[in-house]
Amino acid sequence: MGHINTDLHFKLNMTVAIIGIGLIGGSLAITLKENGFAGHIIGIDASQENLDKAIRRRLIDEDMPLDEGVKAAELIILATPVDAMLTLLPQVLDLVEDQVVIDVGSTKAELLNTVDMHPKRGQYVATHPMAGTEFSGPEAAIPNLFDHKCAVLIDADRSAPEAMTLVRKMYESIPMTIVELDREAHDLHSAYVSHISHISSFALALTVLEKERDEGRIFELASGGFSSTVRLAKSSPNMWIPIFRQNRDHVLDVLDEHINQLARFRSLLIKKDFDTFYQLIAQANDIKRILR
Repeated sequence: MGHINTDLHFKLNMTVAIIGIGLIGGSLAITLKENGFAGHIIGIDASQENLDKAIRRRLIDEDMPLDEGVKAAELIILATPVDAMLTLLPQVLDLVEDQVVIDVGSTKAELLNTVDMHPKRGQYVATHPMAGTEFSGPEAAIPNLFDHKCAVLIDADRSAPEAMTLVRKMYESIPMTIVELDREAHDLHSAYVSHISHISSFALALTVLEKERDEGRIFELASGGFSSTVRLAKSSPNMWIPIFRQNRDHVLDVLDEHINQLARFRSLLIKKDFDTFYQLIAQANDIKRILR
């Protein structure tokens, strides 16, 4: 386990490097700069266009190549698509000395498997701030995206206590509610509460585009309910295909159950059994108790 600078978790105005200046990385940059946690933000991105946009929007103070940015920072936040993280995270851990590294990806098992035996594993904290929108890129970054949302810390016992203290302090400064899960539980629950929602939205959008060929009518008649249901269908495939690839088994499990539920509704409609249909909707209404 690598050495952690024990002064880090007492310090504000930190130098933070964010790798991947999109919706999540850019929104974190805004928040951490506004609340004083970060005093200087370094942007690192494969796209110079993204970095130029981030400079113009003042999301970052400067951009640097990967090796220079990592060495100049005290905290490194990996906010790329999850497929890129599989290569980037080991590279970043190879470069760090006493810094702390986190990722903010939506899947964890495959990523954590790649660094389980890395000598700097203790300096890395796996996290998932549960927030987002259907938009992408530095132009999508917004203030307050994470306020009062849930931040999941994964396999926390594998990280050095000082690294955990720093990361907890960061998320509490936003503020976010912190939950701890192991990697398998995280990926399963993410499939249920996030990943299936996106697949359902993609499928509904394709259904409407297939059956309703009159785009003008879709635009004219789409109510707030329809718009909110298909909102996630605007999400980038560059982000979501890697998530579905890495969390395939859990997503399949959830998708099978979702298909079963849809089949129940279809069967009841065929049978004109609206009494049972009513009961199922009433059961579904119980979600209000959980999602106040």
